[in-house]
Amino acid sequence: MTNLRVVTYNIHKGVQGFGPMRRLEIHNLSHAMAGMEADVLCLQEVRKMHHGESRHFPHWPEAPQADFLAPEGYHAVYRTNAVTRHGEHGNALLSRWPVLTHQHEDMSDHRLEQRGLLHVELDVAGRSVHVLVVHLGLIRTSRARQLQQLARYVEREIPRHCPLLVAGDFNDLGPWVAKQLAGSELQAPVTRRCATFPSRLPLVQLDHVLGRGLLPAASHVPRGPQWARMSDHLPLVTEWNLPTEWPAC
Repeated sequence: MTNLRVVTYNIHKGVQGFGPMRRLEIHNLSHAMAGMEADVLCLQEVRKMHHGESRHFPHWPEAPQADFLAPEGYHAVYRTNAVTRHGEHGNALLSRWPVLTHQHEDMSDHRLEQRGLLHVELDVAGRSVHVLVVHLGLIRTSRARQLQQLARYVEREIPRHCPLLVAGDFNDLGPWVAKQLAGSELQAPVTRRCATFPSRLPLVQLDHVLGRGLLPAASHVPRGPQWARMSDHLPLVTEWNLPTEWPAC
């Protein structure tokens, strides 16, 4: 049986703090990514570039953040969700397994928030596994419509018998998210709550990994002062097992 360790993490664009007191955390995040030994890392708020931050921080990486954060030997896929005055940011997927295909769909619900869905198909031990990386909006009515769009996308783009993972910052609690996606047959690895936000005093779980066609095993959130410093979210680490026999996609 093949085991998959899948992590979702909102990295807050690699910067913490505000104004002149803000600090660059992208290098610490890079070490953290390698240390998690994940098969798949699903990241939100990833910078492709930003002219202002690159001038402010002398050690700002020259490479886009997805490429900079990818551990040695991993494949990096990035797609932009939001374009701003000085740069752009979006979702990324870093994978130990080869990438077969990838695509992006705009999920923006109103003009004040630019959101998107990243769809990556992976070759895991010779079989296709589909992974969707999402970052939903701040308004619940918008999130409800985005989850309806997500369900339609799954129905349209991913065959029902293919293993599927949906990971990201849903900006809402697990029971409500599960209710919105009930028709998609997605489930979480465990039912207990793993608080991920805010990182300094985690009270709620806004980050989730849901799966279909895989066997959920476990989930946890790493703790410690180093994690509280790197982002306003904590990473959610999940474990999944792929059945010994599963149909080809």
